[in-house]
Amino acid sequence: MKKTMKKAAALVLASMMLVGFTACGGSESESKGDTIKIGVNYELSGDVATYGQACTKGIEMAVAEINKDGGVNGKQVEVVKIDNKSDNNEAMSAATKLASKEGVSVMIGPATSGAFKATISAANQYKVPAITCSGTSDDITMKEDGSVQDYIYRLCYTDTLQGSKMAEFASKKLDAKSAIVLADNSNDYSNGLAKAFEAKFKKDGGKVVSTETFTAQDKDFAPVLTKIKDKKADVIYLPGYYTECSLIIKQARDLGIDIPILGADGYDSPSMLETAGKDALKDVYFTNHYAADDKSDVVQNFVKAYKSANNDENPGAFETLGYDAAKFACDAIKRAGSADPQKVAEALASTKDFKAVTGTLSIDKQHNPVKETVVLEFKDGKATFNTKL
Repeated sequence: MKKTMKKAAALVLASMMLVGFTACGGSESESKGDTIKIGVNYELSGDVATYGQACTKGIEMAVAEINKDGGVNGKQVEVVKIDNKSDNNEAMSAATKLASKEGVSVMIGPATSGAFKATISAANQYKVPAITCSGTSDDITMKEDGSVQDYIYRLCYTDTLQGSKMAEFASKKLDAKSAIVLADNSNDYSNGLAKAFEAKFKKDGGKVVSTETFTAQDKDFAPVLTKIKDKKADVIYLPGYYTECSLIIKQARDLGIDIPILGADGYDSPSMLETAGKDALKDVYFTNHYAADDKSDVVQNFVKAYKSANNDENPGAFETLGYDAAKFACDAIKRAGSADPQKVAEALASTKDFKAVTGTLSIDKQHNPVKETVVLEFKDGKATFNTKL
């Protein structure tokens, strides 16, 4: 009887220890496996699927290159992919599964700020680092008390930087003295950009003559566009996702609004051209993470490799950011000399002068990258390089 009880107690203790390892991201069991696992949590279906699909495409390309070159620390890299269906609750569930059950060393994604924020609690709970390569909301890497999120890292610039840089472009490159700001009132991404643009534009001496809003998933924007049509302004700042902005731009041009329209990285989608048409996209500019026609060697080498693997198709910013994110993650694993998630997190935080396609970067104390911002311009419907800021 006593021996049986002792055996039972031992089994319970063993089970508790196993759960403990799982709660730490499964690093112990993972490190003994044949592969190093990277979790991929993206919008592969749903409203913003083009973002998630593009990021995932870039990640898989990078992993294929890494594995072809021998992998990381003597092991092949395995992508564990989950579709979050463009839903924040699904994104949270995917992160929990990846961190607690799949034994991943690091997670990449989701694509949008809101969906990525939904995964932060899982990353922190299971102590598995998570990287956003496209979530630009300022507060992603920081807690409410102002301290840094230990397991959260960003590869792209913030909304404040992106909005401020477009205001700088409007003032200095387009010589704009007045602006209309039109933002999505249901979206933190759009509102954050609008706030940053307005603050910087005013600081530089510009005047915001009108601040208006629209709502995601609307189709008819005539009421708000009619309202701003007769307001005298040099530019319109329209931050948001391609789903609404492409329609707004088309309808604005149809109403005779022909002043330059400025946007953000949410414009980076083939759907912009498909919905708006190339004529409507004349005098449309947006901040982005890179330009395929940038002449630097690192960009052109990547573009050549991507086009070779994808029927001569040019990579967009999201494909490129996904590619960079996978290389960034694997570089950290290599420098850590381990696939243990906590050691990988420490290596991510200490990154200096990492040569990404989207620009050489170092990670600052807030887990954000220090890097350049690119402005693209639509010419004949094609997004082309305009300048770097």
